[in-house]
Amino acid sequence: MDLPEGLDWVRASPAGRAWIATLPTWLAECTERWSLRLGPPFGYAYASLALPAHLPDGTPVVLKLQYPDEESRHEADALAHWDGDGAVRLLAHDPHRRALLLERCQPGTPLHDLPLDPALDAMTGLLPRLWRPAGTPFTPLAQEAAGWIDRMPRAWERAGRPYERRLLDAALDLLGGLASSQGEQVLVNQDLHAGNVLAADRGPWLAIDPKPLTGEREFSVVPLVRGPELGHSPAAVQHRLARLSTELGLDRERVRGWTIGHTLAWSISDDIVSPENIEVVRWLLDGD
Repeated sequence: MDLPEGLDWVRASPAGRAWIATLPTWLAECTERWSLRLGPPFGYAYASLALPAHLPDGTPVVLKLQYPDEESRHEADALAHWDGDGAVRLLAHDPHRRALLLERCQPGTPLHDLPLDPALDAMTGLLPRLWRPAGTPFTPLAQEAAGWIDRMPRAWERAGRPYERRLLDAALDLLGGLASSQGEQVLVNQDLHAGNVLAADRGPWLAIDPKPLTGEREFSVVPLVRGPELGHSPAAVQHRLARLSTELGLDRERVRGWTIGHTLAWSISDDIVSPENIEVVRWLLDGD
């Protein structure tokens, strides 16, 4: 079947090719199960196959078949926990097929279509709605950070040491200290960037595609601080760090530290290196 270009990367691994092979069958089964009329896939997908659809009564929805990565394993649980408050509604879930039937955001304009400061205004209004106390089944941020600390040196070596050792040492040190000294634990989303917040009639902005953890509030703004969607420059990163920390009442140095640690942890994936992430880490460490 034809897949969006954003999913081309999954063909590089046996697990990815196996997932692609299951998609036609699972798509047909979900279509029948929920009596859907499907449209062509959304083109911006990167970690799932997502298609616009309609229920028999004409209600617009989205059918999403997730790539079976660990970070999105509890997406359905997070959406159910938020129950439509600040995020899209989960309408149905098939855990075996990693299939989600979701409310469709309309008009669905991504937040990054706004200028920087209006986008940050929207996020300072949205984020407190998502900060709900949560426990199981979500992975604690401290546990996730321990995994980053364990894997980062090996990934760095395997990728040919694509950045200077000082960045790795700084990130490891920051992650260890932050993970063990957190504040109140709430539901946080480690992929809440400006492409994963869409305009909606009942919103006005709703989060999609959560990769949920339980952790302190400071961690929740990390994807927005580093994300190139709202501008990729030292000034833009520092501006987002300052505004989000100040206006949401967050500890700026903890936000900065989590951004350095998480961004470097996510700078190498399957031996593919993200130069943009590495630049953000340098800017935040060096204060440029």
